[in-house]
Amino acid sequence: MNVGWDGEKRIHGMMLHIDIKDGKIWIQHNGTERRIAQDLLDLGVPKQDIVLAFHSPTRRKYTDFAVS
Repeated sequence: MNVGWDGEKRIHGMMLHIDIKDGKIWIQHNGTERRIAQDLLDLGVPKQDIVLAFHSPTRRKYTDFAVS
């Protein structure tokens, strides 16, 4: 999370948002330089347990990852 002030302007934003729903890891947003899905794969998490939620459900079916 990025939190603070830039002069009089408030800064508040998520750098990374991941949920765990129904036993799957949902990557909602990745504003980092890390390849979070690849990191999870390297740790042994199967592709069918990772949802690239930043893609629309109709686009997810074209990835090797879970759709939902």
